[in-house]
Parts: sequence; structure tokens; C-alpha cells
Amino acid sequence: MIIKNVRILGGEPVSIRADDGVITEVAPGLDAPGAIDGGGAIALPGLVDLHTHLREPGREDAETVQTGTQSAARGGYTAVHAMANTSPVADTAGVVEQVWRLGREHGHCDVHPVGAVTVGLEGRQLAELGAMADSAARVRVFSDDGKCVDDAVLMRRALEYVKAFDGVVAQHAQEPRLTGGAQMNEGVVSGRLGLTGWPAVAEEAIIARDCLLAAHVGSRLHVCHVSTAGSVEIIRWAKSKGWNVTAEVTPHHLLLTDDLVEESPVGAYNPIYKVNPPLRTRADVEALRAALADGTIDIVATDHAPHPVEDKETEWPAAAMGMVGLETALSVVQEAMIETGLLDWAGVAQRMSALPARIGRLPGQGRPLEAGEPANIMLYDPLARIEVEPSAFASKSRNTPYEGMTLPGRVVATFLRGRPTVLEGKLV
Repeated sequence: MIIKNVRILGGEPVSIRADDGVITEVAPGLDAPGAIDGGGAIALPGLVDLHTHLREPGREDAETVQTGTQSAARGGYTAVHAMANTSPVADTAGVVEQVWRLGREHGHCDVHPVGAVTVGLEGRQLAELGAMADSAARVRVFSDDGKCVDDAVLMRRALEYVKAFDGVVAQHAQEPRLTGGAQMNEGVVSGRLGLTGWPAVAEEAIIARDCLLAAHVGSRLHVCHVSTAGSVEIIRWAKSKGWNVTAEVTPHHLLLTDDLVEESPVGAYNPIYKVNPPLRTRADVEALRAALADGTIDIVATDHAPHPVEDKETEWPAAAMGMVGLETALSVVQEAMIETGLLDWAGVAQRMSALPARIGRLPGQGRPLEAGEPANIMLYDPLARIEVEPSAFASKSRNTPYEGMTLPGRVVATFLRGRPTVLEGKLV
């Protein structure tokens, strides 16, 4: 396979030759009958998402491994980590192997299950961490995402346990006693709308505690979906100590603010903006962008959270929390980080491919586009301008906050170990 006329990380035009799933040559002018013309697109290593909800098993009405990975491929992803809050919960070797096998059978990208930290996500006793690590799925990331491991003793034990196999605990930082009944960011807007506020300190207190615990036991901590300026400062402090702490931010927390709950195009209380953690203030958004740019926040992760229509198109208090994000992630990052001058394309590749693969311990993903490396490649046209139309998504769900918005960029093609999964923006 030859892909000609592409610009690796936005550089000069070259061609990429691949054979048996491995890049064999990168040079200008390579050509052959049947070569794929990249049309001057930017070539990046296939994107890696550390935080995806595929919903299968149990909520196939919202998403399946097949539709979720099709959505991922459309977004330029060649690997995703599937969160554990399925039904049954992925808290045993049997369930994580089921998800892993579904990925191998039906996936348009690699699927790496995330194991639950506690049995049933109930926060009472540790799940079978060792058995999941030793399973065919080779789980290395553990999270109760959707719920916080709020018991400090249990969190310490989890951090100690995963050291044995170089695992990482990915914490959903939310002190539940500070967020009972919370509906949106605590602030001026929540006061005007009469919605119970979700204080920033509920996130920040858990992050501070867990950074200290990780340092105490010498283990790896990953902080999910950081959303506040205060959280950024705590993570920056922890990293200054040399502690093994990493963090992620979602595309929607880089772009959207809590004002939208009051001022959306269809009026106030639009549940499409209901998400966990909640959209925060403009000051928080600016702090998150700066932290991603300077490396305090390591990666972008989508927190792709599909829901069926009936779970979102209802009154605000009853609506499910979450947004789909795989197919729009790179466009939002371009809008928030590239077009503001905060990152270049090499920086995007680092934060959306190389570092997520490193945190998730995926040696075959996030590699540079060089001879001898796996041919996990995505091609992207940054000059395109696309109006977001949810009905065109590959995902089963349509709960996107970007409907009707014009976002920059378009994924042209995605290749998984040299095999095209998307060409000309369409699934193969």
C-alpha cells in the first residue's frame, strides 16, 4: 500500500509505503498503480482514546462495540479504551474478555477494556484486578468512571495493587457528599436557573487526596476529565514533585461553558449540555487550554457517552449526563488549540495519540510515522469546514452539543495496521 501526497505532522509532502501492516518507507515521490492520493492532507498517527463508553454489554440501544468503533474510525481513532460501566459491569476477567473479543470480531479499531476498580462500581470492595490484568484482555487501566472511588482506604489499596503489573487507576474525581443532587456548575448561572450547583471543590478535593495517595504508595494515578482551574493547579503541583500523575481533558471542556445551559440556541435547560463533570466557566476553559498546551494536562480523551434519544430529550433533572464525542474530537481540538496558536500538529499527535498510548500501555499504538513502525495512520484535512449533522454519525446515539455548528477540519481516511477503515470520510 502506498499513500502519496501527505504531510506528516503538517510538514512537507511525502508518500508512505506500508506492507503487512508496517510502514516500510517514507519518502517523496513514491507511487504505484492503486496508490491512495492523500491530496495534501495532514498525516498523524492513529488517534488513541483513553476514555470511551461503548455501552456493550447491556445498553446496546445506546451503542455497541461495532457502532462505537465505527464512530471512532470516522474520528481518526485506531484504538479506544472501553469504560467499565456496562451491564454487567466489567469487573471480572470474563466480562473484560467478552468486550475484548467483541472488539476483535467487530471493531473498526482496537478495543482495550478498562476494568472496574470496585465490584459493581459500588465502592465497597476491590474487583478482580489481578485476574483482569492476567486475562486475554491484558487490562492495564482501571476505573469506576461514572462514580468516584471516594473511600480513601480502598483507593490506596487499588493504587498499591496495580503496581504489581504496571497498571494505572483512572479516577473520576467527584466527592459525592458535595454533589448530592447537583445538576450543573455551581456559580452565577446555576443560581439564576435554580439548579443545584456542582462545586469545583468536589473535584479538586479528590484530586488532591489521590495525588498524595499515589505519591505515598509510589503508584500511577490518572485523573479523568479535569474540568476546573483549581484542579489544574493541584495537578501542576503534584507533577512539580515528580509524582506519577497524569491527567486528561475532554474536547467539550476545552470549548463549551456553563453559559450554554441558559443561553443555548433552543433556550434554557437544554439537556444536551448536561454532562459529568459539568461544563464550567470561561476562566476554567482558558486554564484547561493553557494546561494542555504546557503539558500539565497530558492528553485529550473524549469521554464519548452515547445515550438513546429518550434519555436525553426529557426535562433537565431526569436527563442522562453525557455527550458523544469521537467523530468531532479532532475538529474541536483544532478549534480550541490549533487555531488559537496554543498547539501545533506535532503537539496534537502527542496529546491525542502518543501519550494516551503510553498511559494505557499500548506499545503498537501512538508510534511515529516512520519505517519499521505500525501503519496506524489517519489523514486529516484542516481546511475543510463541516456543519455538524448528528444523523450522519456512525454512532447509534445523537447527543452532540455541536449540532448545527460549523467546525474546522475533516477526517479523510483512517488506516488500522495498513488496512483502511475509512476512505474519503466513509467507512470501509
